[in-house]
Amino acid sequence: MRKSRKETITVRILSTCFIVIALAVFKPLGLGSWHWKAYVHLLLIGVLGFFVCMLTDAFLKYVLKKPVSYSRGVGYVIRRNLWFQLINTPLIALLICVYRHVVLDQNVADNKFTWVNYLSTLFIIAFCSFVIGLYWRFKYRSQYLASELEETRSLNEQLMSLQREAEEMSQKSDAVGVDDGDGLSNPSFTITLKGTTNESVTLRLSDLLYIEADGNYLKVFHMSDGRVRADMIRATSKQLEDDLHMYPMIVRCHRAFLVNLQQVEQIVSKSGSMHLVIKHIHESVPVSRSNMAQVKESISLRSN
Repeated sequence: MRKSRKETITVRILSTCFIVIALAVFKPLGLGSWHWKAYVHLLLIGVLGFFVCMLTDAFLKYVLKKPVSYSRGVGYVIRRNLWFQLINTPLIALLICVYRHVVLDQNVADNKFTWVNYLSTLFIIAFCSFVIGLYWRFKYRSQYLASELEETRSLNEQLMSLQREAEEMSQKSDAVGVDDGDGLSNPSFTITLKGTTNESVTLRLSDLLYIEADGNYLKVFHMSDGRVRADMIRATSKQLEDDLHMYPMIVRCHRAFLVNLQQVEQIVSKSGSMHLVIKHIHESVPVSRSNMAQVKESISLRSN
């Protein structure tokens, strides 16, 4: 999940303010908390820290590969934030120590650049970065889950619309008695699925539930006389995928599964994974990451 430029700036400003407040409490630069100059220096450090954060952001933008799909967005954000903290935390601590040494050392004691000052500052910044990282991680994870829920709801609505259209098409074709033989304009078209040996399965395409690869065989799950039936044929899923390519409701959702979208009861998404709940048997068929975009596209395009 990508953040807009404005949102990124807002996050960095809030994070920098939190760190400045922590510095004011635990390491007030040797100035009394009552001294107005302390607040001026803390403000300047905050401004410099913000620009360092933005430079680190710009650096990571061109170094880290952006996610190729929405489902990989969470992993990208976590990885990017980790690298941001590893790079930015020591830089901010170094910047503060250099500022204290150059600007404040002439007038206020205990501001020389020493390992003690650097490590104590680094500890404060690291602790703040850890707390900030936890907060934004939970915040964006919540946003991601909300977006995922909304996307799933939209996909289910589109799927229902797609199934209604397919059902109406089937009823019209049955009423007219048309069977053009291509399986595209008539979902009630009957087809025989043949394997490399003598096994075969004859069924209406609209009754096909899903096909599962099982070694050198395929399990064809379909409705027969109101009951779920599973027949075995010796073939590859690629072979049947080619045989059924004229029927747009049959899509590959996984390396081992072909599914009939007309027989999907519900789409369920959780933490970036997706499953298709099949009607009549209420079993879940997984959707692999590599096929997720194709399944979503098939549902969205054909429902419009």
